[in-house]
Amino acid sequence: MPAHTTHESYWTEQTEFLQERLTELRNCIEHSIPEDAPRLIRCISYGMPAFRKGPKGPVLVYIAAYERHIGFYPTGAGIAAFAHRLNDWKHSKGAVQLPHDQPFPTALIAEITQYRWDTTA
Repeated sequence: MPAHTTHESYWTEQTEFLQERLTELRNCIEHSIPEDAPRLIRCISYGMPAFRKGPKGPVLVYIAAYERHIGFYPTGAGIAAFAHRLNDWKHSKGAVQLPHDQPFPTALIAEITQYRWDTTA
């Protein structure tokens, strides 16, 4: 399987269900950044859909589709800042597993993404 170079190429490899879940999460992430802020750029990093702060800025968060969950990767800084609010989800130092049988915690995802935007150079 060739390496993905865009979000769209990643999406096409997923089932319709996973495409819908990924799109919902992507929309949540993209709408969490103020409209008057510099652009949030879609990219692929480490083989996963990611979101960069501007064309040459750092990656803020990553997402990935799995059979039983969607992975949300706000880096160690995002997890550390919100660890006290992540007890309802399986998580590690850099990732949160969002099971398919539960709705996304969109407010929390938006807050974490906004935090990464505000605290990343």
